Order: sequence, then structure tokens, then C-alpha cells
Amino acid sequence: MTPKIVVVGLGYVGLPLAVALARKFEVTGFDVDAGRISELLSGHDRTREIGEAALEQSSLILTDRAEDIAGADVYIVTVPTPVDEVNRPDLTAVVAATRTVAGAIDADLRPTVVYESTVYPGVTEDICGPEIERVSGLKRGRDFRLGYSPERINPGDREHTIDKITKVIAGEDAEVVEELPAIYGAITEGGIFRAASIKVAEAAKAIENAQRDINIAFMNEVAQIFSKTGVSVWDVLAAAKTKWNFLGFEPGLVGGHCIGVDPYYLSHLAQQLGHNPQVILAGRGTNDGMGAWIAEALHERRGKPGTALVLGLTFKENVPDLRNSRSIDLIRRLQQLGHSVEVADPLAEPAEVEKEYGLRVTELDGRQYDLVVAAVAHQEYCELGAERLATLLRPGGTLADLKGMWRDVNMEADTDRWTL
Repeated sequence: MTPKIVVVGLGYVGLPLAVALARKFEVTGFDVDAGRISELLSGHDRTREIGEAALEQSSLILTDRAEDIAGADVYIVTVPTPVDEVNRPDLTAVVAATRTVAGAIDADLRPTVVYESTVYPGVTEDICGPEIERVSGLKRGRDFRLGYSPERINPGDREHTIDKITKVIAGEDAEVVEELPAIYGAITEGGIFRAASIKVAEAAKAIENAQRDINIAFMNEVAQIFSKTGVSVWDVLAAAKTKWNFLGFEPGLVGGHCIGVDPYYLSHLAQQLGHNPQVILAGRGTNDGMGAWIAEALHERRGKPGTALVLGLTFKENVPDLRNSRSIDLIRRLQQLGHSVEVADPLAEPAEVEKEYGLRVTELDGRQYDLVVAAVAHQEYCELGAERLATLLRPGGTLADLKGMWRDVNMEADTDRWTL
């Protein structure tokens, strides 16, 4: 029998998953945000992961009503797992989604509840499972089963899409372990990996992003070191990458809802277990402080406050997502140092920028600045040539290229240029 599937949470992870599953199964996509459902029904996806044509052609059923998701065979939870103001795991959305699912379960169907949200090992079985039991009055193992399959969506990545990645799956019993490959295997050609347990699958996801975070932190630290010698880290990397086993990580501002967050889930677990996670937190400290360090380096170079234009506010290139953007750290520190800062971003929604950060998005309309900082390597900015860049700078201004994207652009010899 073809399973009836509900995907809970329709953001960067949930929507592509739901659309892919709907090509093979009967799928309902649920989100508590009525506005999100309304825009998707109109064919618009603000995340730009799914195009209008794909949405219109999909058989995916969309709803914000909890009563519409009752009686499914499989529930897949894909809600965000951020951290709070002191970087502790915030499981509010996961627990809320868990309660919604608990109210929808039909024990006669013995459904499987799969979590894709990134968590630390133990959350699925020790927090979510008991919460379903508490709310529903049902018994895990008898009335419902648990599974876990870590999400691997990379926003803006058109190469490693959901139909090409390897899907890790885990279940609390052999039946779930056999059920999930039949579902996920129907939508990806990347294969299925059966993890040894749910906790193993949770841990695998946690270390994937923590590993990247630590490697980027190393690059940020060496960039800071080399800057004191007048050496560009981009020149160093170009030479180092000629060695066959050199890992090509690059420095920059590390934000977003994965790399900038997931290590704190791992460190939280470590501290709960009485272990001091020195390496993980050192990497986080370096990356979280990078924006302020850049601002201070540029302020010192300028010698005095002036007008500044920061190009890019989203957390990474070529995506509109503003969550946990670290460009804001650079902007706030420049402001604290007395600079008058404007920000431009071709992808960020102006209303969201104003709501989240109290900033207005400026247009590149001919105004010139004492300092122009390329913070995010959006394609539009990568394509700016020498003539266009020159129009942004006042005479004697500084052009700062954090991502090394203008290294091959030949500017006037007297242009003051700075990079990591």
C-alpha cells in the first residue's frame, strides 16, 4: 500500500522534500504560518528553492490546519532548531511540531514519525518520543514508531539537490529501518545509508557542520595572522591548494541556520555529559568574532570614521535567507566605531531586513563611499567590473573584498584595496 505522508514545516528543508515526495506519494505539507501556505498556494516560494512552475505542477496538498494532517502513515518533521540568545539549543519549534503530530496520530495505522531537524543525540528518543506519548496517551513502539533522517539541503546549491544526495536513515526497530529506504529511495539516486541507531544518525548530522565550522575557523585565524605580515590568505590558499590532499576551506563570515548553529548543539551535549568541548567552542568563538575583527581592521586602515557601504547581508551567497547573518556583526561594529553604514543586497527582502535588523536596503544609485565592503559573494557582485567598482568609491576610498572575488579585477593603481 502506498503510504500517506505529511511533512511538517515547509522551509528550506521541508518544501523541497515535500515536493520531491509528492512525485511518488500522496503528500500533505503542513506549516503553522498561514502566510507561508498562502504564498505557496499562489506559486511563490520566498526561499527560491522551488520555482513557480514546479509548485503549480506538484500534487502536494498544502495546509496550515492541524486537523488536515490526521491519519497519515508517515510524519516527517523538518522545523528549525536554532539557538537562544546565549547559544543554548532552542527546541521550541521541534516540541511544538511534535505536539501537533501527537494530536494527529491514528494508533490503528501505527505511523512512523521521522525527524529531520538537526538536534543533538538523544533528542528524538528522549524528548520527542516521550512528548508524543504524553500528549496523545499512546505508546511508542506499539502505537507509533520513531525514525530519524538528517536533512542535507544546502540552500542555493543546484548541484547537491535532494534527488542526488545520499540519505542517512535510522529507526527504532527493523521495520522502520526497512520502511524509510523505500520512501527516501524513491526520490534520490544518491543511495541510502542505514545508520546503526537513531542517536548515531543524530550525531552524524551534528558533526558534519561542526567539522566545517572548525575548518573555516582555522582559515579565519590564519587570515588574521597573515594580515599582520601583509600577506593575503587568498594568495596563500592558491598556493596551498596545489597539494593533492589540502582541504579547500576558505575564510569568511560564518552564519546561517546550520554551520553557525549546529556546533552549539554538540557542545551543549558535551557539557551535559561533563565534558569541556574546547575545540568546538574555540572554533565558534573565532567565527563569531570575525565580523568585529574585520570592522576593526578596516577602521584602523581608514584612520577615522566615514561613510561605508556593505555589499551583502544574507548568510551566504545567492540565497535570500537572512537568518543568523554574520554580516550584521561587521555592520554593527563599524557603526560603533563611528561609521555611517549603508547595506545593499539584491536578494534580501527589504521588509524583512528592516524587521530583523532595523536597516534599510540601499540601491547602488551612483552614491560614493569612503569604504566599500564586499561581505557576501552574490553572483551580481562577483560580476562587478573595475569601472563599476570605481563609481562606488570616493577618491582615496578603500575597497575591501572579504571573499577574494575581485582579486583579478584591475583597478587604478592608486586604489586602496584590502582583503583577507
